[in-house]
Amino acid sequence: MATGEVQGRLGAQTARLALTKVPQITLWFWIAKIASTGMGEATSDFLYQQYGTFRAGAIGAVLLIGALIWQFSVKRYMTWVYWLAVVAVSVTGTQAADGLHVVVGMPYWQTTLLYAACLAVIFVAWYLTEGTLSIHSITSWRREAFYWATVMATFALGTALGDLVATPLKQGYFRSAVIFFVVILIPLVAWRLGMNPVLAFWFAYTITRPLGASIADWLGVPRYLGGLDWGRGHVALILTIPILIAVGYMAITGVDMAGHGTASGRARHRAA
Repeated sequence: MATGEVQGRLGAQTARLALTKVPQITLWFWIAKIASTGMGEATSDFLYQQYGTFRAGAIGAVLLIGALIWQFSVKRYMTWVYWLAVVAVSVTGTQAADGLHVVVGMPYWQTTLLYAACLAVIFVAWYLTEGTLSIHSITSWRREAFYWATVMATFALGTALGDLVATPLKQGYFRSAVIFFVVILIPLVAWRLGMNPVLAFWFAYTITRPLGASIADWLGVPRYLGGLDWGRGHVALILTIPILIAVGYMAITGVDMAGHGTASGRARHRAA
């Protein structure tokens, strides 16, 4: 293959990635993701304690709608806008799972199966419609809609699964966090051994939710429930710190943007 053709294909690939509305996957991505899952869990519980189910749900809905409208309205990936949307989905994903348990009375095993089925349906519909589940292909409004529907489903599923393991299965919040930490290592090891990267990503992405939520619950719940009793509000504020550090670092350095380290990548970052 001629050098010019290779360079042309690489240039086209870089241009396509530059249009992607989601960040590049780095260590900072996973730090922000796990911290946001715990922060969303603690914030949702804090809002419920302060305002009750329906007012807390209304606050979460306003936050979610506003954040997603902003995310969909921008033409390219923007660090702070994207992560605001992730935090909003984290809060409302918790509320979606907890609402079915608290308000409707569904046991955790049922909510876990329900959201697992929802996630499977979204994946099937996304793949049949677009032919890919890769996050590097989020370059159209429809694919972005599939992406955020998937993110919401993973948060709701992770919340239900974490509660299922901690309470009905009697593992407690700390032990649950350890279990999910071990589980999240599976896709990392499997990916290095040749696992499909898209499958490995979504496997790990889903497990970050029960991992972060279990940590937040362990820190926040009263001691008689097996926690450290730091309080939901305090835990939400504490977990906001690593989010701000990770997202701030990404925003400043541009490591989360396609083509980082190249002249075009640095130019896009400066323009942001």
